[in-house]
Amino acid sequence: MSLVPSPSRYAELFEPVKIGPVTAPNRFYQTPHATGMGWRMPKASAALRGVKAEGGWGVVSTEYCSIHPSSDDFPFAYLSLWDEDDVRTLAAIGEAIHRHGSLMAVELWHGGFHSNNRLTREPVLSPSGQRLKLLGPGSARAMDAADIRAFLGWQAKAAERAKRAGADIVYVYAGHDYLPFQFLSPRTNRRCDAYGGSVANRTRLVRDMIDVTRDAVKGDCAVALRMAVDELHGPDGITYDGEAQEIVSLLAELPDLWDVNIAGALGNDSRSARFSSEGFQEPYVSFIKSLTSKPVVGVGRFTSPDTMLRQVREGILDFIGAARPSIADPFLPAKIRDGREDEIRECIGCNICRAANNEAVPLRCTQNPTMGEEWRRGWHPVRIESKVSEKRVLVVGAGPAGLEAALALGQRGYEVHLAEASRDLGGRLLFEHRLPGLSTWIRVRDHREHMLSKLANVSIYRESRLTAQDVVDFSADHVVIATGSRWRRDGIGTARETPIQISSDTSMITPDDLDDLKDPILVYDDDNYFMGGALAERLRLEGHHVIYATTQPIASAWTQMTDEQYLVEEGLVSIGVDVRVSHTLQGADRTLAIFRHVLSKEPTTIAFGTLLMVTGRVPQDDLYADLRAMNGAPPFTAIGDCFSPSHIADAVYAGHRFAREFDQSEPQQLRRERPSP
Repeated sequence: MSLVPSPSRYAELFEPVKIGPVTAPNRFYQTPHATGMGWRMPKASAALRGVKAEGGWGVVSTEYCSIHPSSDDFPFAYLSLWDEDDVRTLAAIGEAIHRHGSLMAVELWHGGFHSNNRLTREPVLSPSGQRLKLLGPGSARAMDAADIRAFLGWQAKAAERAKRAGADIVYVYAGHDYLPFQFLSPRTNRRCDAYGGSVANRTRLVRDMIDVTRDAVKGDCAVALRMAVDELHGPDGITYDGEAQEIVSLLAELPDLWDVNIAGALGNDSRSARFSSEGFQEPYVSFIKSLTSKPVVGVGRFTSPDTMLRQVREGILDFIGAARPSIADPFLPAKIRDGREDEIRECIGCNICRAANNEAVPLRCTQNPTMGEEWRRGWHPVRIESKVSEKRVLVVGAGPAGLEAALALGQRGYEVHLAEASRDLGGRLLFEHRLPGLSTWIRVRDHREHMLSKLANVSIYRESRLTAQDVVDFSADHVVIATGSRWRRDGIGTARETPIQISSDTSMITPDDLDDLKDPILVYDDDNYFMGGALAERLRLEGHHVIYATTQPIASAWTQMTDEQYLVEEGLVSIGVDVRVSHTLQGADRTLAIFRHVLSKEPTTIAFGTLLMVTGRVPQDDLYADLRAMNGAPPFTAIGDCFSPSHIADAVYAGHRFAREFDQSEPQQLRRERPSP
């Protein structure tokens, strides 16, 4: 879709930009990001990328695309360009992107010692013979001269296949600690030949890759170089103010486009909002344009049009790169073009999208419940089926699920009444966004509250706690119960299936009732997501003596999925939280907690003033239960945490799914992709 900007201060963002032999229609660039779909779900992949193009991203990139079976990331999803079947798969994605006038970029990938090759069982390759980085035994063999020649041949063949599949931009991928970057970095390149030692020698492989890629595409495609300019490993690795300057100078005019970021690990590049702000990579990448005349794209979880415009005007970037913001709102460019910046569904930086990748499942998003559902459920991020009746719907509870249900029902055209017990809308978000680093999470509430204010067919009733009889008296045609959840007080969590014995005179609280705190505060985390660690951090910053104990061998263990765990634990230790891992709470008597070590089974005690239990949630479903027990109650449905407590993304999804499927004669069928016979 060609985006012609209306006269506005953001017109510069819609200028076409030449990239070698091709021209991007605007400065919005969806950088490569994982989808959890890859070669096993080509229809879903094509639909997802097509929606991005429809939403106005001038360039839409694929996820990493393996160039050879020696770069196999199974069971994690990835694309591949090993054969003609792969060309056909990629061509379908290209057609979906080109249909709307956008360019397709293909990120060619070899993981080196970050590959596991469990599917292909090919030997793993590396510059110098490193230990495999993933779980499991084994080491990667050091590549010899023949291996390097073969590798360059694989890159060339994959580039030629990408061209035939319709690629407009073909990548040389030297980032995120994958094979080409392993050659660049002095941490991982210990070679003594022409590909090791000096910066010029360590850069040689990337230079050769650019050359063979350019030869393979024969001037029909642009060649992009994606490179990390800082590993965040200090002087032992590449730094933006050190060797990166020399590397960029050596390669400055060779690629048609520079795609730059910070890396080492993927989690550095895609840091959550808890540990980074919008545009946080700017200090690292701002030197690039002083060393090259070629266009530059960079990322930084950009959601503000003003920040985007500043990046361009100050000569920091030529393209506004985005992965997570394009997931949260695929139509972000179109909304800016149309003067609807207030309707942007801003990324909150929670990294639930990264969790999907790390769990090897299809992409999901807290802010955008349609992400990943474009093909299998036929959901679109801005279009929704109109109402099929004149039914009036009462939604009880204005947390994430209730807000989303009310908004989507309202957008369908139904008469919606949203009742909230408190003055402020947002439910659990009202507390959670006040925890350290989580202020962006309130965007889930803010976006929906703002969009609801535009709908004349939606009424909101604040400070309206409803009983079952109130609900019946309202005479709605259907009632949605979205009353949320509360934290458990019995100690049942991931490690325990039975209640913990706690004496009645123990000062025990949950995140729902943080009052009358006495030091030391013992935070017991058997929930293992963000809450326990964030509360320990907040209480310590408030000056309390805090002990954090968890059943897991690491703090806030599930945040490994969101690429935050090491930052969480490092932060707790740095501010003086006493961290105790692998300890399961057995009981508590007044001011003494009895633990058992997970491995040794040895008992130990910890003295406390207040015991803060963070173990799990239970539905706050009293209204739901009362309605079930009543005769003459209207049809009703429970959604979100009050039906099945989980994270915010699941609550938003539940609200959206209810609204999409409401009033349908047949339940929606979930489409699955199956191997061809």
